[in-house]
Amino acid sequence: MQTVLGIDIGGSGIKGAPVDLEQGRFAVDRVRIPTPEGAPPGPVAEVVAKVVSSFETDGPFGCTFPAVVVNGVARTAANVDHAWIGTDVHALLSQQTGRDAVVINDADAAGLAEVRYGAGRDRDGTVVVLTLGTGIGSAVFIDGHLVPNTELGHLEIRGKSAEERASDRTRDDEDLGWHHWAQRLNEVLATIERLLSPQLFILGGGVSKRSDKFLHLLSTQAEVVPASLRNDAGIIGAALVASGAR
Repeated sequence: MQTVLGIDIGGSGIKGAPVDLEQGRFAVDRVRIPTPEGAPPGPVAEVVAKVVSSFETDGPFGCTFPAVVVNGVARTAANVDHAWIGTDVHALLSQQTGRDAVVINDADAAGLAEVRYGAGRDRDGTVVVLTLGTGIGSAVFIDGHLVPNTELGHLEIRGKSAEERASDRTRDDEDLGWHHWAQRLNEVLATIERLLSPQLFILGGGVSKRSDKFLHLLSTQAEVVPASLRNDAGIIGAALVASGAR
């Protein structure tokens, strides 16, 4: 069994677990610690180190980050402290943990897991994975190959970003009913369809476990399915990426 540690930095929690990469599932139960208020670099790195030290693993570990990540450096900071912009996340986490940290955009990690083990497995053509949570993350695949850092949640729709209109946080903050929220999500999906003409949408994030509430309300040309790995996808995808560094 090949086991690699994956860490997922989220808006509300930083969580991790060793992942059995043969099965695409956690080898042991995950550990979750709340994300420090405002998610500044130093405190976040300290929490990541605590999660890493919770497991008896060694070698490189994978870590998601909610931003555009190029060569380990954060280029954006939409839902975390802006001090992250320009920060070498790889160097910071590697120094804090004493281990090689392989850093990837959070939605890209979730998408990689879904395409390898979940709802996108063995699917050709253009596949779009959307993570509906604090914001809207995206991962785009063409015949199984990732197009990194797409950030479709920041598409402008009638003067607001897609995630301001239809993230799960927006649904909660504005106390939207499922029908009203599904209308907004339909608008986001239609915009993406005009740009990319995907064959499949995979909807992940925390709201995916409640897909029975809204999936039937969506109207697209592409097939739409819930993510099968749900909130575990980021950790699994991070571990998958780190396995290439061993």
